[in-house]
Amino acid sequence: MAKVNIEKSWLERLQEEFDKPYFEQLIKFVKSEYANGICYPPGPMIFNAFNLCPWEDVRVVLIGQDPYHEPGQAHGLCFSVNEGVPFPPSLRNIFVEIQSDIGTPIPASGNLTRWAQQGVLLLNATLTVRAHAAASHQGKGWETFTDAVIRMVSEKKEHVVFILWGSFAQSKAKLIDSSKHYVLKSAHPSPLSAYRGFFGNHHFSLCNQYLQQNEIKTINW
Repeated sequence: MAKVNIEKSWLERLQEEFDKPYFEQLIKFVKSEYANGICYPPGPMIFNAFNLCPWEDVRVVLIGQDPYHEPGQAHGLCFSVNEGVPFPPSLRNIFVEIQSDIGTPIPASGNLTRWAQQGVLLLNATLTVRAHAAASHQGKGWETFTDAVIRMVSEKKEHVVFILWGSFAQSKAKLIDSSKHYVLKSAHPSPLSAYRGFFGNHHFSLCNQYLQQNEIKTINW
């Protein structure tokens, strides 16, 4: 039985997942990787997305792919970086779109903890990575786990906004019941695709309009 240090409302709901054989294998793999080299995010922050956004608070799910793999960046929230770390290009483009969509000035910090604390589950499909090696922990079991999380939020909650940027995130749409949730899709904010439909997607205002219509507190982006 895997002992996972995660916020208690999630622990109650995910314990069944943690007890499955694939998760035991995943934990073994992750422990070995962290023991034998540098990995990100730091161990205590692997489940940060859940710890900062309890089950009851989830109003928005933003899906990323992989943690940042350079020093000091990743801290367990997709797209987010620690205080004082320069914005990666995708994050800068996210702030540019927010400014253009709802007028919020580009912030000084790329730390999105403030979003998580308002009910945005900032979920990477893969929760760990080896330093300087993008995608190095993909295909080891994390995706099975995070797919189960997406499915559970879809099944057990109502009126959640799911934000899917890029083809990878959009492949998760099949896990979501769009008859009771709002699914927003566009190109990815990376410089390679931002001008092909990310800029001008108005996802931040659309998200808040939907929440407001359903009498749910909006997000201060």
